[in-house]
Amino acid sequence: MKSLTAKQASDRIIFVILVLLAAVFLIPILLVVINSFKSRLYISSAPFSLPTEETYVGFENYLNGLRTSGFFVSFLRSVFITVVSVMLILVCTSMTAWFIVRVKNRLTKGLYYLFTFSMIVPFQMVMYTMTFIVNRLNFDNVIGINLVYLGFGAGLAVFMFSGFVKAIPLDLEEAAEIDGCNPLQTFFLVVFPVLKPTAITVAILNAMWIWNDYLLPYLVLGTDNKTIPVAIQIAMQGAYGATDYGGFMAMLVLAIIPIIIFYLASQKYIIKGVISGAVKG
Repeated sequence: MKSLTAKQASDRIIFVILVLLAAVFLIPILLVVINSFKSRLYISSAPFSLPTEETYVGFENYLNGLRTSGFFVSFLRSVFITVVSVMLILVCTSMTAWFIVRVKNRLTKGLYYLFTFSMIVPFQMVMYTMTFIVNRLNFDNVIGINLVYLGFGAGLAVFMFSGFVKAIPLDLEEAAEIDGCNPLQTFFLVVFPVLKPTAITVAILNAMWIWNDYLLPYLVLGTDNKTIPVAIQIAMQGAYGATDYGGFMAMLVLAIIPIIIFYLASQKYIIKGVISGAVKG
């Protein structure tokens, strides 16, 4: 019997580890999908069993969830907040990173370290002061929350964009200036198209974060302008702690479908963008 080389053995070990990690992440999602088709009476007693003729309720949980949660209004609100916030983060942070890299002085160096430091500050440390300031500035609405997300998402985005901008040859920008481009034209016509891999990576990471975020929208918007996570939690939580787990599971399935589609359509850019942004410090 042919013995395995050290490299083949290590590759198999890595493969087994990756399969186990994939199972750890996928099994909870599969459980949510399975339980979304079961009667809520059986979800708590047999959460790991497949639907049977006795427990299967078809799309009843989905219909009940859509009827009680106001899903479509919350869905459109979440789409608006996610799209606008991600666009703000992409444009503002990429321009900031370009300025920091190209204009080298104490101010830009301090800004870079400030953005980098903001990544390690937990949201829970600043959420109470943030809520107070947001209320005083009248940002506690569907428009204002986009600026709040811009502030919290700027640290990682500037860090990633800065690493990629350093890899862009300065000759490209000098050639654009010779052709008569002003700084804004140089950035949007020359620099930003080159930033596409990192921009898509930043967009994916922030879209998943903003779409699934519960705490910040709950603190800023309250229950008047509910996003999908807030709407699902409030609608499915009944009186005296009674929770409609069937509707809860069904709405979770509907909530994760758009972000999964977006991720699968753009996943090939993630590794490339992360590596590009981390090669140069």
